[in-house]
Amino acid sequence: MKILILSCNTGEGHNSAGKAVMEAALLRGHEVEFMDLMLLGGKTVSHMVGGAYISIVRHIPAFFSLLYKVGGLISSSTRKSPVYYVNSLLAGRLDRYIKEHSFDLILTPHLYAAEVLTCLKHRGLLSVPVIAIGTDYTCIPFWEETDCDCYIVPQKDLLGELIHKGLPKKRLFPLGIPVKQAFSTQKKRSLARKLCQLPSDAHVYLVMSGSMGFGKVNLLVAELIRKLEADEYVVVICGNNRRLRQILQTTFGKNPQVRILGFTDHVPAYMDASDVIFSKPGGLTSTEAAVRQIALVHTSPIPGCETKNLAFFTSHGMSVTARTVHGQVTLGRRLMKNEDARIEMQKQQNHCIPHDSAVEICRLAEKLYAQRNHL
Repeated sequence: MKILILSCNTGEGHNSAGKAVMEAALLRGHEVEFMDLMLLGGKTVSHMVGGAYISIVRHIPAFFSLLYKVGGLISSSTRKSPVYYVNSLLAGRLDRYIKEHSFDLILTPHLYAAEVLTCLKHRGLLSVPVIAIGTDYTCIPFWEETDCDCYIVPQKDLLGELIHKGLPKKRLFPLGIPVKQAFSTQKKRSLARKLCQLPSDAHVYLVMSGSMGFGKVNLLVAELIRKLEADEYVVVICGNNRRLRQILQTTFGKNPQVRILGFTDHVPAYMDASDVIFSKPGGLTSTEAAVRQIALVHTSPIPGCETKNLAFFTSHGMSVTARTVHGQVTLGRRLMKNEDARIEMQKQQNHCIPHDSAVEICRLAEKLYAQRNHL
């Protein structure tokens, strides 16, 4: 089967979900292409869309929150939004691309691609099945105006919300948010500590900054380090946020109980090596931590879908949070000192979050393909 995975560079979460499915599909013998939808409009369009999104989130989050709320108010299953019509401008180019490459099935972890594919379907130009993958623990605005063959729902308790929004029940599959295989196979803590060169007997905090650098990570790290005890260690993963890494390295780089990292391929190992993780409530990072079963403190959300992610995780006992940096650090320290609380949170994560989503999505894709082709 030849599969096209369509994503968009508005944060790394969508890309990570798509690449997790690609990894699983390749292991199952399928041919897979991963593509940024906006590149059909050229590199300038791709950079403009991704850059605009990230700039708004970083610098004027209140405006992003307003846009999200307005989207929720105008979103409807009975009419198309301006978002749909803007995305539909790429329909002709995507149609030509799909036909030129003869794909058998399309998966998308992004609303924008689902909108364009819906446009093609309604014009009678799309004959291959489409699977849409939700990457947040809510029904984000405008999903209900799309028309995909299957929708992957992050967790079964969200089915009611999506049905209420107008998505057909028979097309909803609560298979979870896909994460890469490296996150699904846990290492023993002793082995992870050895791989990451961390003290075997330390209590380790892991701070994840996220791909967009949103929030007051530097203040949280400063507060956490200020209260470190002799047997505690902090690892900060800044990802591609070079400015944050430089600030933290300058301020704390000489502290023997602190490690500041940029991008690393060893995030799963650092998670395994940690006792408590601090992370903003992105759908992907939260899922990765839950699949890994790590005590989780959620930091400030990007207003909108991450607020919903935060509410979902805390209401299910899978994380804790506070409004202030001081409160977040206090909760993290309490978790560190209370093994029973950490174990209970890990049990909830194990109970609530699907662990093999990428493989299950591939199986669903294979079944859909077989049904379409009468195999």
